[in-house]
Amino acid sequence: MEIAAATAAQKMQSVKGNRHLFSSSDDSIVMKQMYETHKPEGRDIDVRPILYVVEEVLRRATPTFIVTSVLAPQHPLEAEVHDGAQQTGLILTLETVSYTVHRICYEVAYKCSFGGDAHTTTMAVFHILSTYTWDAKAVMALAALAVNYGEFSLTAQLHGVNPLAKSLVLLKQIPDIIEHANVLKPRFDAINNLITVMLDVTKSIIEFTDLPSEYISSESPEMETAMAHIPTAVYWVVRGVVACMSQTIALIGIGHEYINSTTEAWELSTIAHKLANILGHLTKQLDLCHRKIDEKRHVEAYQTLVRLFETIHIDNMKILRALIHYKDDLPLLDGMTKKRVSLDVLRRKIVMFFISDLEISNEELFVLVQIYNDTHHGKIERHYEVVWLPITDRYHPWTENREADFNRLAANMPWYTLHHPTLLQPAVVRYVRDAWHFDKKPILVVLDPQGRVVCPNAIHMIWIWGSLAYPFTSNREEALWKEETWRLELLVDEIDPAILTWIREGQFVCLYGGDDIEWIRKFTKLLKQVAHEARIPLEMVYVGKSNPKGVKKTTAVIKAEKLSNYWEDPAMVWFFWVRLESMWHSKMQHGRSIEDDLIMEEIMQMLSFDGSDEGWAVISHGSFDILKSHGRKLYDCLMDFETWKGSVENEGFIPALAKALLPYHTHEHCTRLILPGDTQQIKEKVICAQCKRPMDKYVLYRCCND
Repeated sequence: MEIAAATAAQKMQSVKGNRHLFSSSDDSIVMKQMYETHKPEGRDIDVRPILYVVEEVLRRATPTFIVTSVLAPQHPLEAEVHDGAQQTGLILTLETVSYTVHRICYEVAYKCSFGGDAHTTTMAVFHILSTYTWDAKAVMALAALAVNYGEFSLTAQLHGVNPLAKSLVLLKQIPDIIEHANVLKPRFDAINNLITVMLDVTKSIIEFTDLPSEYISSESPEMETAMAHIPTAVYWVVRGVVACMSQTIALIGIGHEYINSTTEAWELSTIAHKLANILGHLTKQLDLCHRKIDEKRHVEAYQTLVRLFETIHIDNMKILRALIHYKDDLPLLDGMTKKRVSLDVLRRKIVMFFISDLEISNEELFVLVQIYNDTHHGKIERHYEVVWLPITDRYHPWTENREADFNRLAANMPWYTLHHPTLLQPAVVRYVRDAWHFDKKPILVVLDPQGRVVCPNAIHMIWIWGSLAYPFTSNREEALWKEETWRLELLVDEIDPAILTWIREGQFVCLYGGDDIEWIRKFTKLLKQVAHEARIPLEMVYVGKSNPKGVKKTTAVIKAEKLSNYWEDPAMVWFFWVRLESMWHSKMQHGRSIEDDLIMEEIMQMLSFDGSDEGWAVISHGSFDILKSHGRKLYDCLMDFETWKGSVENEGFIPALAKALLPYHTHEHCTRLILPGDTQQIKEKVICAQCKRPMDKYVLYRCCND
């Protein structure tokens, strides 16, 4: 009895080891001792498949015996074999390291059985592993734990159904453990928690060894910091292995005094906590390393894109594969069939990349779909394909709401779309922003059948001429402008077919805007009265403002009081103004100004009207007889109709009104010109459309239209 008691005491002391787990002041001494054992021979061992087998053993070694149940016969353990366990050469690798693994098992069992302290036992393991690399040391120690803990758990799990296991349990006195299952549960929970964190730390160490040296060197600050943590991490992994193995050794043939002890669980938890802190540091450094690697890969991919676009190709496939993730065989979603397709559907075709974020306005998408459908349904033969490239902020979390926004937009697009934004790599997003100048407003970049960019942004052509701008090259844009003159049809296009009918019928048409409802009331009443006295047929249409704030309210008053015609659909108002803005952008892209381009001057006058706080009007007769004016100036002139009424019959209403307006001056010398969108196209010198003087340059930031 005295001998048995002494043996139990020795086991308990071996488990307790160094309760304080040595202080930080002793760290340098311990690390020095460990470094003295580190003499790697440069042997290259693939530790990943070994770690897989170890993890499988430890995962299945959970002490399910405390529930007195076993794996069902119809689900044998050997039936679940992972591909990693079948890798070529795995058996040879295991044969190479098996002797070392068993030496560790024997060394730990021997020292724990005879009262060796935990640190001394740990250093004995490091002596055995002296010729291995740091990652291999951790994996080999865990392999020894898997053998020890696996044999212990397997015997306990099968004792109820296997006679051999039952006899072994009896010889090792494991029935005592089963009897005290509830008391031992915290200890086994502590073992399993420690095993989990040891595996995680070891995986992190292996990840560092697998980082590509061509993108990050061992001398980089990120790697140097990580390498300083790894030896400490390996020490505590091995120390944790010793602690876990000592638990199973001590549980064999001991008394109730040890079973009821809680200090052993505390020691396991303390090591787990220390390893968890180390894991946090390793994870942080690993993240920094991956960022640096990604940055270098992105730079490399970006430079590859630049070179590709500078090279002549026989078709567009190499360009398209570089832009859209090449690893996905079916990266596109057909907007008509809603089925995924390959990039081959775009081979040797004109491709228009519709580039935007997820905040496309309903009006913008609606009008673009209408223009696209004009060709799809046979109005005009379509010789091109449109592909939506959604540009999203990768540093902004991808939430369910953003996923819903993407799916909603994609569902409403009849052209090809990416089946997910993640198919655009960071280098592609950077190229789109840098080379194609995408900021926030949608653009349409046109590639010819060989993948060459033939128009950096055809969105303005589309808004102005629709599919008539085919093949959407910059040369085509310039040719279309040469054919254009300033006329009412250019201003309104097919936004409102009724206006085109009025033009053909010879009626006078007045387009007016602004949101000053008092001026609108007085102006519409006065112009109708003047038209009646001048005996001219007149139709008036309210076209609002480019900023829709207040327009709905104004339109509601016009409708209720029947002041004039109006556009109830917000998309019509939006399209009217976006076409004007597009005309300005298009002209600017070709280097035009009001000094050398009459249409440019007319466009800027219209935009300056919209930038002012007062109303304005355009009155026309036919296509080319057009007059524009600020609201107050026009109103004052119309109030004096009696003074110039006599010249209407001889000169015509528009010429007579134009001559009558000459003596009138605007209340402000010049109005504001608010230019939207691409500031890169804005010249340093912009001439005022009213006074012909250079305008001061300001930057306007506007958050939203609400």
